[in-house]
Amino acid sequence: MHILIAAIGLLGAAGFWWYRLKIMNDAAREVADVVGRVQGNVRRKKLRKQAALSPLTAIDDPVVAAATLITAIVSENGPMLPQREAAIRSVISEIADKKQTDEAVIYAKWAASQIDDATVVIDKRLDAAERNDLLQMVGRVAEAGGQSRQISDQRMLRLRQKLGFEVN
Repeated sequence: MHILIAAIGLLGAAGFWWYRLKIMNDAAREVADVVGRVQGNVRRKKLRKQAALSPLTAIDDPVVAAATLITAIVSENGPMLPQREAAIRSVISEIADKKQTDEAVIYAKWAASQIDDATVVIDKRLDAAERNDLLQMVGRVAEAGGQSRQISDQRMLRLRQKLGFEVN
């Protein structure tokens, strides 16, 4: 009989400690979840604050920067025409894959609506070939809307100056 009582006592003790470990494991998991959510909130708040200051400060990809610059320049005259959006997608797809092109164009349309001056976008260092490519892309997109003369006059002159080209 005493062996039976000892066995029941051991099973009871094992059950008690198993339950205690399970509760402590659940508490530790919950604390880890809360810490992860707090870290995520801090990161998102930092990105929101950075984007609130200027949507341009969040750009760290040259493809997105090019798409934003082109979109900002061609949309200064008015709304973004479907032909121009298609032309932007076309020129950006030459330097990026489809997913990156879609993301760049979507962000560019939003960012271009948030900035006042299109030439503020140029903060990256480009070599001469990249600058020429950027000017050609802007020209092709501008021609897609049928108003290339209006865009190319003043804005292209400012863009050429900002890119470091000599202007006559």
